[in-house]
Amino acid sequence: MANENWYSIHHHEKVISPSLLVYPDRVQHNIDLMISMIGDLNRLRPHVKTYKNANIIKMQMAKGIQKFKCATIAEAELLGDCNAVDVLLAMQPVGANAQRFIELIKKYPNTKFSTLLDNSKTLNIISELASTDNTKISLWVDINNGMNRTGIIPDQDALELYTQLHENPNLIAEGLHVYDGHLRNSDPTIREQECNTAFEAVIELKKSIENHKIPSPKIVAGGSPTFPFHCKRTDVDASPGTTLLWDSGYGNLFPEMDFLPAAVLFTRIISKPTTGILCFDLGHKSVAPEMPFPRIEFLDLKHSKQISQSEEHLVVEYDDLTIPEVGDAHYAIPRHICPTVAKYDTLTIVKDNTVIDYWPVTARTQKSTI
Repeated sequence: MANENWYSIHHHEKVISPSLLVYPDRVQHNIDLMISMIGDLNRLRPHVKTYKNANIIKMQMAKGIQKFKCATIAEAELLGDCNAVDVLLAMQPVGANAQRFIELIKKYPNTKFSTLLDNSKTLNIISELASTDNTKISLWVDINNGMNRTGIIPDQDALELYTQLHENPNLIAEGLHVYDGHLRNSDPTIREQECNTAFEAVIELKKSIENHKIPSPKIVAGGSPTFPFHCKRTDVDASPGTTLLWDSGYGNLFPEMDFLPAAVLFTRIISKPTTGILCFDLGHKSVAPEMPFPRIEFLDLKHSKQISQSEEHLVVEYDDLTIPEVGDAHYAIPRHICPTVAKYDTLTIVKDNTVIDYWPVTARTQKSTI
């Protein structure tokens, strides 16, 4: 892995561009690092949203990881196909997805499925569906501890919601789900302080639940940036996701974390329209475009500046006019890997600088069979 050209591939003329290359040796390093950081497989619940692939799920299961988190029914179904033991759908099911969740449970009886809610209306809808199907549904109360994206503030209302959940005969109260993706300070000391401060209200809510003679709730907390800190809480499950493939966004923000980039974009120069301008076949359809430039970090093209992007094209200013030629192959790490993976049907698997396989991105679709 110390090889400075670890990312390059032999016989690249046979590889289509753009492609997303994945390096299983590096994925394995990241899995082993996750496990060593937490020290307890029972408290590790990785998120599969980044890679959406059975091979990487099975690599983790081979190391003893049994609990997973996902964001879509299709990802949950993929985990069911992999015979995962315990799956948390970390997206409150609304509309047709509530019934789809029931169908998911029926299709995979050997997998324990649970999901989230943050309000009484959803609780009542899921309770009615469970009653109709003569089953019990496992639910977590989703907590908003500062991100203001989903969840309920951990106050009296959250206590009342959790009490409703506990007392409902059709439902099983699993615990509290806490995602703090807004905590991204690049200074790990400050980030840990912010993480602990935001988590204080969650601890108080847990105590309030216990004081009402309700069984102590389990807690699933954090993502990749706060994973090192939630690892230290012996009564909390941590749920990193980007750690499996990593990217330049997190790599540059959190250099103290030793995860390796394990996914690389393979691209080619398709035009040199004028002096100092290169155009690559790496448009919006091939790399996550929601970030400001730079959206990728070239591994083999220094002194470049990304200036525009459209559906199929990425335009770059480059100050060396003698080296790049049309058709030249280049390599880049995406700034945001999760939505980048979803743009590819397959991952091109590389070992020892050689393409050895192609892994399907099975759960990139909105629906598999359910």
